[in-house]
Amino acid sequence: MRTRILRKLASIRGSPEEIAHAFSVGVFLGFSPFIGLQTVLGLLAAYQFRFNKIPVLLGVWVNLPWIMAPYYAVATTAGIRLLGLPESGPAPSLGYSDLFNPEFWKWLGSQWPMLVPTVVGSLIFAAIFAAVSYPLCLRLVQRMRRPKTQDSTGC
Repeated sequence: MRTRILRKLASIRGSPEEIAHAFSVGVFLGFSPFIGLQTVLGLLAAYQFRFNKIPVLLGVWVNLPWIMAPYYAVATTAGIRLLGLPESGPAPSLGYSDLFNPEFWKWLGSQWPMLVPTVVGSLIFAAIFAAVSYPLCLRLVQRMRRPKTQDSTGC
């Protein structure tokens, strides 16, 4: 699958720098705190800044669903520590019957103060991941676009 994504990136029209830039913007949006809006924001950014949509969307979708929960937990914890906030207690276990339990909704409503550390932590990590993804994507696209050289035997 990785090879298919790399081939797709390398085959996109545009310079390697443009592709890497679009991809890194997508990575930033994919790891941003705007859960559920990343794809829409990626398309809007591609339109607004005239990026190719494919590398932007590939960057957005790097944050696959099985990465999201641990990522946002770590980002929120980092935000709490950076802001010097006290850590809250553990979340109650959630089962389908808990959706009808008023205590669960009371606890969930009390978690709004966690929004600020989540936003701060995930924006910091998103910026770091985007900064790292640009040179990586640039090198990979340049390498994939290099013509294959034949050895001295002509094969």
